[in-house]
Amino acid sequence: MIQDLHSHTYYSFCGKDTPETLAEAAIDADIDLFGITDHNYGVGCGRTDVFHSTTVEILSDYQRMLQRYFDHLTLIKDKYAPSIQILRGIEVSVLNKGRFPLPPQTDLSYFDYCLVEHLDHPEGNVINSDIFTFAKKARCPVGVAHTDLFMFSRNIGIDPLVYFTRMAEEGIFWEMNVNLDTIHNGHQHEYMLRFFESPKEQDIIRKSGVRVSVGFDGHRIEDYKPERIRNYCNRISEMGIKLAFEP
Repeated sequence: MIQDLHSHTYYSFCGKDTPETLAEAAIDADIDLFGITDHNYGVGCGRTDVFHSTTVEILSDYQRMLQRYFDHLTLIKDKYAPSIQILRGIEVSVLNKGRFPLPPQTDLSYFDYCLVEHLDHPEGNVINSDIFTFAKKARCPVGVAHTDLFMFSRNIGIDPLVYFTRMAEEGIFWEMNVNLDTIHNGHQHEYMLRFFESPKEQDIIRKSGVRVSVGFDGHRIEDYKPERIRNYCNRISEMGIKLAFEP
């Protein structure tokens, strides 16, 4: 199964394309499962002036903004159903500053999944780096993105095999971010590159039973490189590791 579970549309302030444009590009690339995961603050704040303002109150209908986004993705999911499976996702920031965090009582339970980015970010973390408590509150499938979980687990004093095993038991998956695009200035994640060259890390993931996802993290359709998605999905499968949402 070829799946790309990380993409951004114009709902993210850093994205520019419509959900329809992304879905059609994924169809043309023969992607089987495609997830749209716009940033929570882009969806919830709605406008850049609200996001950047220090005086404007956060919109009282933040939840309704998320619901509207979800409803749009549902239309996309239904429209392209004969050709591709679309998942309705959202990417959640844990930064404890400005308008990045979700309002405390936000309901994510109706989303197909959410990605939590930068679990190890040093600038403040509204979930205290506790993905397990967050996942219980989210009540939808949860993945961890942009995070070196081998280094992270060791830094908090937990053996990686123990940490990944708990993730597997609680249905939390780990993303291999394979972006290679202009908005990230051609940067590639070191943890991802290391994982694919490390039989030891691959063996720990196999033993733990945790599932792994692949995401291009696209923001500009002209940057999209589906061959990278296909290559890394196939490599993970060849390792004997299951992809997220794989039957």
